[in-house]
Amino acid sequence: MTASNHPQDESTTLDSTAHLMNRISSQLADQLSLVSLNGTRRPVPPAPPALVLVAHGSRDPRALNTVRALMDRVRELRPGLPVHLGHIELNEPRLPDTLTQLPTAEAILVPLLLSRGYHVKQDIPELAAKAQAHARVAPPLGPHPLLVETLYDRLVEAGWRTRTDDQTRRASAVVLAAAGSRDPDSRLDTTRTAHLLAARLGVPVVPAYASAATPAVPEAIHTLTARGHHRVAVASCFTAPGRFATQCAEQAPWIASAPLGAHPAMARLVLHRYDQTLAAGGGAISPRGAGLYRCAAPPRGRDQYNALAPASEPHPANA
Repeated sequence: MTASNHPQDESTTLDSTAHLMNRISSQLADQLSLVSLNGTRRPVPPAPPALVLVAHGSRDPRALNTVRALMDRVRELRPGLPVHLGHIELNEPRLPDTLTQLPTAEAILVPLLLSRGYHVKQDIPELAAKAQAHARVAPPLGPHPLLVETLYDRLVEAGWRTRTDDQTRRASAVVLAAAGSRDPDSRLDTTRTAHLLAARLGVPVVPAYASAATPAVPEAIHTLTARGHHRVAVASCFTAPGRFATQCAEQAPWIASAPLGAHPAMARLVLHRYDQTLAAGGGAISPRGAGLYRCAAPPRGRDQYNALAPASEPHPANA
């Protein structure tokens, strides 16, 4: 019996020895990769700051699914980058919990908000200031040409015709439906987005709001109709489905576009805001910071909101 088991024992020993040698070779290769040709130790590149998507939160279950889909698309575009999600309210994980559990010492918070306002200026910086990580807050996603690209595509998906005769174009117009805010900067940003979308479509675009600001969507529709525009579409300027997006879509007399969601241009815009803030280097919110709104300054001569991100940007994490 002992003799018959000997070949099997020898084979097992050889397999174990081979496995051990492979482990030693792998560890040796890892160590050698840290040494340059002249024998000095190569510096280990620091881990990039984590990208934290900051969503508002919604009771609509579609909102969380949409934001997660956008997060997945961002990860696909930048595989080496740690990407996390935190909510201001209503959904888990909450932003403070996400910041507490970050595996990196630095983070850049990218608000999934489409204009300046209380959340961007106050809520998010205050939460960032309480975090253990060294956190910086990026500008909101709008206004920006990539946001307009998404709005345009969503309208086309809803039935907007890209080629029409002059008579049809003169009868057409769009209401840009946004959440609304009492902050005048929010109105400025939404109006700027409306102007960019109007230039893209070649028809009038009027901003309107679901709350806290005027005009409301029905009022804007009435104004455009009174001016002779009988084909009025509603462009949903909302990141994800929710009560406001549904309410505004139901008020459309013709077509209404879907929320922006996980459109490829939105993922590119998120990464553009991250890269922009990382390159600027300023605007850091330390654990002892004042909690005031401070975002990275744009490169000199560039508009921090409207600088167009290239369609494909090389990045070390993709190498």
